Amino acid sequence: MLIADVAVPVPLGHPFSYEVPAGLAARVSPGKRVLCAFGPRAALGVVLSVAEREVDFDPRKLKPIATVIDDEPVLPAELLDFLRELAAYYMAPIGEVLRLALPPLERKQMSALREKSEGKKLVLRTVGGRMLTVVRRTAVSSSGIKLGRRSQEILDLLSAGEETALSHLEQKSGGARAAVQRLARAGLVELSQREMAVGTPFAEPVASEPAPELTAAQAAAALAIARALEQGQRRSFLLRGVTGSGKTEVYLSAIKACLAAGRGALVLVPEIALTPQLIARFRARLGDGLAVLHSGLANRQRHLMWQTLRSGAVAVAIGARSALFAPVERLGLIVVDEEHDGSFKQEEGARYHARDMALLRAHRAGAVAILGSATPSLESEMLARTGKLDLLELPERAHRAAVLPAIELIDLRRMGAGPTANPLISLPLHRALEKVLAAKEQAILFLNRRGFAPSILCNACGAIVRCQLCSVALTFHRSRGGRMRCHYCDFQGPLLPSCPDCRAGPLLLEGLGTEKLESAVAAGFPAARVGRLDRDVAPGVEAERVLERMRAGELDILVGTQMVTKGHDLPHVTLVGVINADASLSMPDYRAAERAFQLLVQVAGRAGRRDRAGTVLIQTRNPEHPAIVFAARHDVRGFVERELGDREELGYPPFARLALLRLDDTDERRVEEAARAVAEAARQASLAQGGLVKVLGPAPAPLARLRGRYRFQVLLRAKDRKPLRQTLLALSAARERIGARVRMAIDIDPVQMM
Repeated sequence: MLIADVAVPVPLGHPFSYEVPAGLAARVSPGKRVLCAFGPRAALGVVLSVAEREVDFDPRKLKPIATVIDDEPVLPAELLDFLRELAAYYMAPIGEVLRLALPPLERKQMSALREKSEGKKLVLRTVGGRMLTVVRRTAVSSSGIKLGRRSQEILDLLSAGEETALSHLEQKSGGARAAVQRLARAGLVELSQREMAVGTPFAEPVASEPAPELTAAQAAAALAIARALEQGQRRSFLLRGVTGSGKTEVYLSAIKACLAAGRGALVLVPEIALTPQLIARFRARLGDGLAVLHSGLANRQRHLMWQTLRSGAVAVAIGARSALFAPVERLGLIVVDEEHDGSFKQEEGARYHARDMALLRAHRAGAVAILGSATPSLESEMLARTGKLDLLELPERAHRAAVLPAIELIDLRRMGAGPTANPLISLPLHRALEKVLAAKEQAILFLNRRGFAPSILCNACGAIVRCQLCSVALTFHRSRGGRMRCHYCDFQGPLLPSCPDCRAGPLLLEGLGTEKLESAVAAGFPAARVGRLDRDVAPGVEAERVLERMRAGELDILVGTQMVTKGHDLPHVTLVGVINADASLSMPDYRAAERAFQLLVQVAGRAGRRDRAGTVLIQTRNPEHPAIVFAARHDVRGFVERELGDREELGYPPFARLALLRLDDTDERRVEEAARAVAEAARQASLAQGGLVKVLGPAPAPLARLRGRYRFQVLLRAKDRKPLRQTLLALSAARERIGARVRMAIDIDPVQMM
């Protein structure tokens, strides 16, 4: 009997067997999608394997495959094998993992697919696009024509004979539309209309740019990578370069070498907000043969990008975490930019780490992998020390005139408030801002806490107003009429007139968030143009609009959360102020010092990136903390040495392997009992492995209640992965005994311990 193993998108860890009807035998193959009966409904699954074999049960119980959806596999063999290994490593349901790699639009076409299974023609209709105004500079000379400042500015932005979108010019220069009309009347430019298809991510043309001359360190790194690509080697590199050292130029050089070898490339970035800046730069150098994949795109756009990659029409994909699963043909290179960033870890569903899996996928594909960062993770540093990653270094900034900024620590225990009277805007920071504004330069103020007031408390009884569904304090947001908001479950409500505990009032607004900081800075510097960058004002790709205003010189001071610490290139920023460096250090997580150090170094790297010297002021009440001391020295190696020593002594990664068992339920007692049962089962399983796995807990999670569910966790730790995995596999029986109401998730190599 011809039987196909099919992965169905359900939370079960195994595929399901289906009979392959004789009429479909020639069409059913691994990587294709099929429609099949699953209980009372039809399900869209992916074929994993097909073989003639016997079954150990009544073969009449096998259900037949209803129809084959695809003429060609939607998942190539390389990607399908990788996804199966990912599912096995993270102990995640194979059907759920495969969903990550399927084009999102087609996952929602079940009704149309059922029609196809009934013999009807399947048609995916497209929608018309929008009209785009395009500006082209003519051959007419402007000599002798009197132009205003704005018109001349626009003309200077246009290259002869090349097209530029009017909307692009408007971003670069205020009042561009009127200036373009004046230039058109003078015959210096021509205007035309073009319809852009829905789904096309590149509505605006980008002028090509020549490659700059590489520094000696960049050239050496690029050469090592190019040789590996030319020789078809399976190698992985750690590119450690100080902020502003030109890691992106090395990536671009590597992609060109990859394309020259006839293979495809994949670039992963940690933040959606980084992709517009990076894409524009890549298009200027590589052309429009790129596919973009991130959650900020509409489903139709994502589907189009997926199609162009799968068909081989384009060979380069750029995107955030989920772009790891892009169907790049003949994959030859994977780049993970800012590899240390925690957002590469998926925290729901299949809890994979895109950085780690990028190394796996590159290895399986016989490709080259590059992990790049100014502050590499300790895991990557250890891989480089043990020879599993080849270390490439960029020790200096790429612009010869640019040097790393001077960093000064401001001890808030001894330094009072400046003229604003706000204790977190010290006198040195206030004076530094005055100096920057006088010089017509720009500043960034970093505070990793959004909202107006992080705490709402009662002056009478001291109680803090907390979310009714989560064990966290509500944050007050002054915008939109003034609302209390939970940053975990997104509960929102009006500010209470009195304390919910003692009924006294009114309530006090305590602490400082980015919204309040923006207001304080604007009041203290009324002539300054102040903007804010956090997830309240600029979620996802909308952050690029704020960053464009900074690049265009429309803002003087940018207040922001860690969104401002990413790899943004803001050439006019000469001052960075860290408002409260201690916030990240207080988190109940063994990675707290590492994260704080990385944040400080990364945000400091936004200052002085061109020919202007940069200054960084770090405000802290704990200036002796190693993370702050090493960050102030730009001493990555020193911090790594100290932190690795601490980790080895305590038995934490990268000297151990972890698995975190997370349990939650609406009933606190029930989930606690389930956690105790799971912990005991884990200890018994560990004893069977020779006691090589240490079981810690159960204990309430640091966030003990989230979205109305009580949370407990059990931590498993082992020196090697094998006994840890065997212990986890032995927990399957305990998992069934805890009941359907208690949810349990296994997080392999956890990044967040909250």
